[in-house]
Amino acid sequence: MKSSDPLDKKGLIYEAFRIEGIAPEECRSIFLDWALSLPEGQDTQAAIAHFLDRYQPGNPDHPMTQVLQEGQQAAARPRRRGGWKSRPRD
Repeated sequence: MKSSDPLDKKGLIYEAFRIEGIAPEECRSIFLDWALSLPEGQDTQAAIAHFLDRYQPGNPDHPMTQVLQEGQQAAARPRRRGGWKSRPRD
């Protein structure tokens, strides 16, 4: 059964929480597929927060909950730019 959630058109997150015995690696793969299918301009942080609000209370120890939390933390960390802009200048 697919989710009617507009942020999960393929039902990937919905289904991940229903698979018994799903491994963290499988959840990461599902999360990546979901993230790559988001429409351009979609606020990923808001979408992740939406799913945590929806699924975390009833599934605090589920591997997908952990993956969503990791995704939220990873996106919040600033990234160092590489290349010439990161090199010291005189």
